[in-house]
Amino acid sequence: MNIFVGSLPFSIEEADLRESFEAYGAVDSVKIITDKFTGRSKGFGFVEMPNDDEAQKAIDELNGATVQGRAIVVNKSEPKPEGERRSFNNNSRGGDSRGGYGGGNSRGGENRGGGNRGGY
Repeated sequence: MNIFVGSLPFSIEEADLRESFEAYGAVDSVKIITDKFTGRSKGFGFVEMPNDDEAQKAIDELNGATVQGRAIVVNKSEPKPEGERRSFNNNSRGGDSRGGYGGGNSRGGENRGGGNRGGY
């Protein structure tokens, strides 16, 4: 079973996460997702456990548990259907068209500037 683990402290290491889950059974893999530019943790990751019963027990007991002062979120990771990925791409294109409203944002900047003058 593939398990999503969220709200992780940024300082946690994959070895620490593996250790937490190994208390419930065998762990195939652990991956903390990092920013590809900074290398810093994004605060979530995935743990793969071969035995579904052990994985479910880990989910039940670790969800909401406090790790290094943070309450973590643990649940079964469901693969996203291909359709959702496509719609996400459409959304990002929508973001580009929102960028077209950048002119509106710069006009907003002028208005904000006017607001600042009014503030003086």
